[in-house]
Amino acid sequence: MQIQRAARRTGIAAGITLQDRDRAPVPVQDAGKSKAGRAGADHGDTMSHSDTLYRRDDAAQQYGVTMTVWDRPEPPTRPVPLDRERIVAAAIALADEGGLAAVSVRKVAARLDAGPMRLYGYISTKEELFDLMVDEVQAEILPEEQPGDWREALRSLAHLTRQAALRHEWLADLLGGRPAMGPNGLAVAEATLAPLDGLADIDTAMRAVETVSAYFTGAIRREIANLRAERATGLSKHDWQRARGPHMTKMLATGRFPTLAKAVHDGTDMDAETSFATGLDWVLDAVAGKLTRPQA
Repeated sequence: MQIQRAARRTGIAAGITLQDRDRAPVPVQDAGKSKAGRAGADHGDTMSHSDTLYRRDDAAQQYGVTMTVWDRPEPPTRPVPLDRERIVAAAIALADEGGLAAVSVRKVAARLDAGPMRLYGYISTKEELFDLMVDEVQAEILPEEQPGDWREALRSLAHLTRQAALRHEWLADLLGGRPAMGPNGLAVAEATLAPLDGLADIDTAMRAVETVSAYFTGAIRREIANLRAERATGLSKHDWQRARGPHMTKMLATGRFPTLAKAVHDGTDMDAETSFATGLDWVLDAVAGKLTRPQA
């Protein structure tokens, strides 16, 4: 409970429920048997919160304690080689090809040449699968060496996150939610906070990280949304602008939007990478003004 109070006070574990080792949830039935009836109805295509294979005792329910996928051991090896690593790799490949909507138990199992029911021994909900996928990609975000300067450290993490999202566009849909609990996610969180240690009190450091994260999360989502729109319409950004040009010209000619007209006619058109870097530097400049050494 002391850990829970500390986590709530600092905000580091915002949205995370910590596991009480004395009241851990326990498996109640074999994964394959528990899912047989239900999977037969939906062909194993999806998993939901209601599909969990583990129940919590009364104390766990009272405190909201849950067993994470990283805490739960994998089942013994069976005739067809299978483990979470292979499951996650297959799910990421499907998501890279068709987005999160393309990820289902049936499709992941088919890619692994295994029965859908086999997967339920390794993951109990689609949310768990997404958590594992995000954590796998978080390994691509970790810098090989930690920069000594806090600005360079946060700048590097922001650019690495953007590059990972461009390789795995579905990542943009999962950014910005509750903090990642996987080993790579925690390592990224540590790499984000560590450069600010000693430069300000922990609350200020956390607000600084949240501010930078809010910027690059929004910028990445906007960029990915534009890329998806290009594919959906078959029009590049400039083709789309030309197609909408007559309407925009007519509207600006009314004189109702003088500042917008100035932006359209005189503004500089930046590519996505330059725009991202420029905005990031402005945010880092603002954060720098808030960092002061803690009082002794």
